[in-house]
Amino acid sequence: MAKDKTSFKLIANNKKAYHEYFIEDKYEAGIALFGTEIKSLRQGKCSIKESYIQIQNNEVYIIGMHISPYEKGNIFNRDPLRTRKLLLHRYEIRKLTGKIAEKGYTIVPLQVYLKGSLVKVEIGLAKGKKLYDKRQDIAKKDMKREAERDFKIRNL
Repeated sequence: MAKDKTSFKLIANNKKAYHEYFIEDKYEAGIALFGTEIKSLRQGKCSIKESYIQIQNNEVYIIGMHISPYEKGNIFNRDPLRTRKLLLHRYEIRKLTGKIAEKGYTIVPLQVYLKGSLVKVEIGLAKGKKLYDKRQDIAKKDMKREAERDFKIRNL
């Protein structure tokens, strides 16, 4: 039974990133993991809420990503919060390094998902929002919700 390369299963989503930042560019990165971490991810036990991404020595790392230990992993389990290497092309790393050298840019993880049999992380080049930008987003979301509610009531 061969796995389909186009199958997609979302494991973790970072909604907070969309609230805190303007996402300007998105990249898909592989992630270097051990066997028990993969098994735990397949069960959906992952959190990227407090994680961030750093570039050191032309290599990209995700810091603070929590992968719960696999129940049947015993001595093979690794530290749940260990720093993990992200796998990107060299030109993508150079591009990101140049952008984060500019003031106000950072790299945040947006989501972790299974693509076929591989675990991928979607990362975004982000610029921080000001307080008034966040208020505008909340107001737009409230107006959209009100409009949907009115439409639903009228169509009953």
